[in-house]
Amino acid sequence: MTDSVGGPQPDAAGLAGDALLRRVRTGNAFEDTVSRLLQTIRLGVVPPGEALPSERDLALRFGVSRDTVRDAIKALADAGFLVSRRGRYGGTFVSDRVPLVGLSGVLDDTAPQSEQVSPEDLDDVLGLRGILEVGAARAAADRALTKAQRELLWTSMRETADAAVDDYRRLDSRLHLAIGELVGVPSLMALLADNRMRVNEFLDHIPLLERNIAHSNEQHEQIVLAILTGDAEKAAVAMREHLEGSEALLRGFLA
Repeated sequence: MTDSVGGPQPDAAGLAGDALLRRVRTGNAFEDTVSRLLQTIRLGVVPPGEALPSERDLALRFGVSRDTVRDAIKALADAGFLVSRRGRYGGTFVSDRVPLVGLSGVLDDTAPQSEQVSPEDLDDVLGLRGILEVGAARAAADRALTKAQRELLWTSMRETADAAVDDYRRLDSRLHLAIGELVGVPSLMALLADNRMRVNEFLDHIPLLERNIAHSNEQHEQIVLAILTGDAEKAAVAMREHLEGSEALLRGFLA
């Protein structure tokens, strides 16, 4: 894979991008780089068809060699997540259709995820999700948002509502991260992103139900409107109700 040599360089701007494209653990540099790039793709931080930052930039952000970045990109390209384009406006781009597989579908030496989910795992992931996301909704509603922030939040909600079924979870994830990003706390984004990936691992084991999608979209609108009108308590209550609906489905299917 080659760096783009012409045209504007993407920077995965925003706190969500900063949270995911951060230094990895040097002991597992390749695996952590693959995992972090996969999060960036599956959480919608870099949407389908858009370019990743250059290999040079990614190496600096992750604190790894360009060879490690190149190998990680190749693994994700082989799995169908990325494509490379050469020429003046070339680079590494997210595939137009992102595969619905997790890390075990990318790394040969990663054991497949177990179909069994323990109640303790659910309690841990969903408990943390409630603390993080209800708090984020409340804090976002308390902030004085710029016009650009308000428009981005509304657009993210509308795009989620209009999403095709096979793209719903990516856009849903991006909307929830957009709410967290409004809070303006960088360390919060890292926690939200990591937690959301674990939630999505559970969601990947259950079907997407049309009635649930419609209900989720209604709840998203209630949350977003409460944030935009500065009603912190209403935003927190609406987010809590939304998460409780997802939790009920997860426990019904998995517990």
